[in-house]
Amino acid sequence: MRFVFFANTPAHVHLYKHAVDRLERAGHDVLVMGRDYGCTVALLDRYELPYRLYGSCGTTKGSLFRNLPGHYARIVPAVRAFDPDVIFGVGAYAAHAGVVTGAPAVLVLDSEPTSLDHAVSRPFASAFLTPHTFGKDLGENHYQFHGFCETAYLHPDTFRPNPGIREPLGLEPDEEFVLLRFNAFGSHHDVGQSGFSPDQRRRLIETFADHAAVFVSDEGGTLDLDSLPAREFDVHPALLHDALSAARLVVTDTQTVCTEAALLGTPVVRSNSFVGDGDMGNFTELERQDLVVNTADFETVISTGVDVLLDESIGEAWRRRRNEYVGGLVDLTDVIVAVAQAGGGTAVAGLERWRGETERRRSDRSTPLTEEST
Repeated sequence: MRFVFFANTPAHVHLYKHAVDRLERAGHDVLVMGRDYGCTVALLDRYELPYRLYGSCGTTKGSLFRNLPGHYARIVPAVRAFDPDVIFGVGAYAAHAGVVTGAPAVLVLDSEPTSLDHAVSRPFASAFLTPHTFGKDLGENHYQFHGFCETAYLHPDTFRPNPGIREPLGLEPDEEFVLLRFNAFGSHHDVGQSGFSPDQRRRLIETFADHAAVFVSDEGGTLDLDSLPAREFDVHPALLHDALSAARLVVTDTQTVCTEAALLGTPVVRSNSFVGDGDMGNFTELERQDLVVNTADFETVISTGVDVLLDESIGEAWRRRRNEYVGGLVDLTDVIVAVAQAGGGTAVAGLERWRGETERRRSDRSTPLTEEST
């Protein structure tokens, strides 16, 4: 069989990388349609995925719309020539590629606020696959899995953190560190949204630097660290999850990194204008499990972070809660591969029709996760 996967962002590379590998190993033909955005290409190269670029995109709000015609001009002939049996993606590119090829388009997504993408994709997608936490009805072809998009690559049966991550970071073997991740807020679904201000970013660095080494990952690249007690997170982006797992604390105004840190058992504080009434289901669920602190109040961000850095038992309890929770989540790669091999069919293990408010199930493991399994 022949499969196309769309990787528009670095997160999409991670979402599909294991499925691509497993399908190729099973003898199928796979093409990844990639976009030059952030570190997407670096990850595609690192994982040796069979990709073809359809264009580029910057981190400003207008960049995507300016490049859209050229993107489609390259996508359409490429997917037609490849003639896939099934197409996977997260939104409009994949859905519309399904139209021009006649192949079913399966969209795997987790963000309720991306209403524009939902509207232009919904008439053409054969199936939507979302986490059990997803709070928006996408129609009769909407299915859910008990997990998160990030469990395609951070499920404990799949991910093993590198215990030597401090060496490439330039740290001593037992040196504690904080990772700060700042969003550029340049996507179309970020219009009207915001995160930490420049002054707040500086205060975060100065406060946490009194207790640990501080690394900054700034998507927009606008923060000048020369006069601040922090280092740029400038190792290969494929090492990000190892760093998230080893960090004493993660503070972010982004979405994906927050979920990743929570699923790795690292104390994480998330603060942006999405927080509050109507927040995304992923984050309300993770907060309910005491794996994330969501707050719009900056002073709470500071005080929570300092508490974590001063009291080692907070992180230990966080990791125990994570181990109790993640064992019952599905390995999403298993679901994606099964759907692919079923020709886009959704009658596979791990999927059920979307039910809105899902009953919270306990772990199906006979024993909890241990530190050795993380």
